[in-house]
Amino acid sequence: MTAQSRLPDQLEREKSAASRVTLIGMLLDALLGGLKCVFGAIFHSQALIVDGIHSFSDVLSDLVVLAIVRASRQAPDRNHPYGHQRFETMGTMFLGSILIALSGALIWDSLDKLVFRPAELMTPEWPVLVIAALSVLSKEWIYRYTRKVGEHIQSDLIIANAWHSRTDAFSSVIVLVAVAGAMLGFPWLDSAAAIVVALIVGHVGWQLAWSSVKELVDTALDRDTTENVLTIARKTPGVRNVHDMRSRRMGSDVLLDLHLQVSPVISVSEGHEIGVNVTSRIRSEYPQIHDVTFHIDAENDAEAEPTASHLPARHDVIGALSDAWAGLVVPETLNSIRLHYLGAHVSVELFIHNDDSACDGLTAEKLKARAAELPWLGDVRLWFRQPVKDRHDQT
Repeated sequence: MTAQSRLPDQLEREKSAASRVTLIGMLLDALLGGLKCVFGAIFHSQALIVDGIHSFSDVLSDLVVLAIVRASRQAPDRNHPYGHQRFETMGTMFLGSILIALSGALIWDSLDKLVFRPAELMTPEWPVLVIAALSVLSKEWIYRYTRKVGEHIQSDLIIANAWHSRTDAFSSVIVLVAVAGAMLGFPWLDSAAAIVVALIVGHVGWQLAWSSVKELVDTALDRDTTENVLTIARKTPGVRNVHDMRSRRMGSDVLLDLHLQVSPVISVSEGHEIGVNVTSRIRSEYPQIHDVTFHIDAENDAEAEPTASHLPARHDVIGALSDAWAGLVVPETLNSIRLHYLGAHVSVELFIHNDDSACDGLTAEKLKARAAELPWLGDVRLWFRQPVKDRHDQT
């Protein structure tokens, strides 16, 4: 059984909210990137230029986010029955890879100037401080706004983009301090700050790329969450045990697959209802788990061999028992037989349709003795329409 995923109208609202906040952030990044690069070049601050390139990388990431959000928030279709959330994962990995490459290029350029061309180092001027302070304030605002939207629509990509914005604010703080130090007589601080900012960019890129790689290889939920989910399932009435649980992520969604061990004598519908209750309890505690597939097991097949594959099918069981019990039970009895495949045996429940006069002397022991040549036959349980004195109805 699989729990229902997001509805189309919900997906549309999420896509609209994500697009709006991303567009606002992209316009702000473009404005700040232009100001930083222009003022950094005019007023001799390599750190501010690198910070401006960082801002323009945010513009690129925003464009990627817009494209991926539109693709990943589509409803499931015939070719993608689980949805399109993996597009979000791939977009996040692509963004992280770009940031890592950009970080390496910026670090190399700054080290080249700092180590091999120190004579080219120049002292920044006061307008650099103004632009850096403006960047700190604006990027902190867009971080808070974007993260709020990302948490509301449960989008890891939007939240990651928010943190990317905050790194721009952190880097601007570093530029602010370094430029102030350079103006006080330490011009090398400006290039050193450029290297630090580039390292921040690379660190963010690594985190984004690595988290996406773990998702693409179907990394399970963390240990604490897994144990909590198992506890919820085990405490559900009717569940004897839970085993062979698997989990994986698809974008902001979590997919869960678990085996529920229940009593072997309950009906199929009761077992399914127990699974529905388990699903409801898990999703009420963890709303991000959108798809739960459960398997109802009559025995624990995780620690031992499952039900033997060589056991006869229902049609063959009825045929063999009809021959063995000919003259003892009427055909209607075998038509309503209930089978339980447990271990290497098939246990049976019989609802006796014989006339009362034909029930005298009919016991489970007698039926088992008549079918002794059937090695797969397990327990036999009899049910009568009327109680018969001193009758033993099972073995």
